[in-house]
Amino acid sequence: MLLGMICALGAAVCFGTASVLQAVATRAAEPGTGSGVDAALFLRAVRQWRYLAGLGLDAAGFVLQIVALRHVPIYAVGAALAASLAVTAVVAARLLRVRLSRTEWGAVGVVCAGLLMLGLAAGEEGAKTGPLALKLGLLGVAGLVLLVGAVAGRLPDGPRALVLGLASGTGFGVVEVAVRLLDSVLDLRNPALYALLLGGGAAFLLLTSALARGSVTAATAGMVLGETIGPAVVGVAWLGDRTREGLTWLAVTGFVVAVAGALALGRFGEPPAAAGAAPAR
Repeated sequence: MLLGMICALGAAVCFGTASVLQAVATRAAEPGTGSGVDAALFLRAVRQWRYLAGLGLDAAGFVLQIVALRHVPIYAVGAALAASLAVTAVVAARLLRVRLSRTEWGAVGVVCAGLLMLGLAAGEEGAKTGPLALKLGLLGVAGLVLLVGAVAGRLPDGPRALVLGLASGTGFGVVEVAVRLLDSVLDLRNPALYALLLGGGAAFLLLTSALARGSVTAATAGMVLGETIGPAVVGVAWLGDRTREGLTWLAVTGFVVAVAGALALGRFGEPPAAAGAAPAR
């Protein structure tokens, strides 16, 4: 249990730091086609060292996330990953010279308090493997993420960023659930493997596009909601995730508090113009 929470928080640190680097690189790249699924924009951004460094941190965070998902319930891991926005705020304050107000530091404290409650209430992860219908459904959701991304590219900048962020978060949520449904990455007959690959790839494309235009604040808010609430419901409803006896109320409270605090820090998607960047994940 302790190992799982440590790994989940380590993943949040990696993702939160990567957000600053990736946003700088994405905003510096040449504008894309405007589509929510813009592979060309991703290829231009990935040529910059900051984006590559961010991808390296994302890879490290993903490994830690896998370990965490094997030891603690999905809802605990999801709330810890939402805390990556708190990490982003702290890193932005250090590297981009963004000054945090007392209210904003208070939001960081709220996230930490929520995670502490979750850590105290979290029970063992469920032992259920999930039915075939869930695995096929997960693959369908991953395909839907791509479809929504393509349609969202035609929206005005404001709703575009929100919808792309939500779709991106849903893709990352697919990855979280798929990890729990996989016994081995070599199991080519398991639909969850293809859901993981499709959902993860789509999430990165949509996140890159969301960072390039519109409000990154809206994108981060949508992303946090997409990657926390859905997987948490799946974990409890289908995979047998539970809390410690008598502490369900504490887990629910901790989850809500952690996500609310993270969303309050979403405005750090817009650092000063001189920094030329916007953190998002």
